[in-house]
Amino acid sequence: CGMASYVVRFGAMRFLGLFSGPDNSRFARGDKVILCTERGLEVGQILREADEAIRSQLASAPQGQILRIMTAEDANELRRIHAHEQEELEICQRYVDQLGLQMKLVDVEHIFGGERIIVYYLADARVDFRELVRQLAAEFKTRIEMRQIGVRDEAKLLADYGDCGCPVCCNTHLAVMPPVSMKMAKVQKSTLDPTKISGRCGRLKCCLRYEYPIYDEILQQLPTIGSQVSTPSGPGRVIGVEILPRRVLVETDDGVQRHFTPEEITVLVESRTPEAPEELLPE
Repeated sequence: CGMASYVVRFGAMRFLGLFSGPDNSRFARGDKVILCTERGLEVGQILREADEAIRSQLASAPQGQILRIMTAEDANELRRIHAHEQEELEICQRYVDQLGLQMKLVDVEHIFGGERIIVYYLADARVDFRELVRQLAAEFKTRIEMRQIGVRDEAKLLADYGDCGCPVCCNTHLAVMPPVSMKMAKVQKSTLDPTKISGRCGRLKCCLRYEYPIYDEILQQLPTIGSQVSTPSGPGRVIGVEILPRRVLVETDDGVQRHFTPEEITVLVESRTPEAPEELLPE
């Protein structure tokens, strides 16, 4: 059979990596496995076998070896490690308080093999944590890695369910968190109430990005608001667009507002300063 490679999700930050399996071994989606990564021994979950295209896409992703399928003993050890992580976080917080460091601890990740403990934190400015690392290394007798994160990463570590009732995307299927802009909400005619379009991290919801490309593609096919057009009912001015139905609202020279499809109108003068499509947002 030869050696196969697999896409594996691992770590508290849910990294995606490309890992080689032992000779003549095969794994199925969802299998829990023990990995050898650059951070040490870790637990991962098989997502799929990697073909040539996947290997090319993940060329810069973390790589390593799959050592074995996760055993009952491994599962017990993992539960023991997780049970102590809250205590480790409290110890870290005690040292942070003693040193008076301006940082907010978010979580700790104790690597399965014990090679290191990773401390995730938020900070508005640069923090000199050298003394903190020395004290924590003496306390835990292992390597300490400090990792500064953002608020989206904080949600990825701690959040559970979103407003939709499903597990938050950042902690399930998202491999990377691409930027999300207010323009995406406006184009999709979402409510602009920050409390309704913000996720658990307090930033714009990642899901605003999912359907945006098709909205943007259709919008490029429609005349911009303010354009002068010719219609079957006479010349007029575009005062609104409805993206998904692909309809254009035109006010003709006789003062009547009518809907037309893009095929029914001809653009005479394209507006150089298009008005934002949020004009048609429901009140």
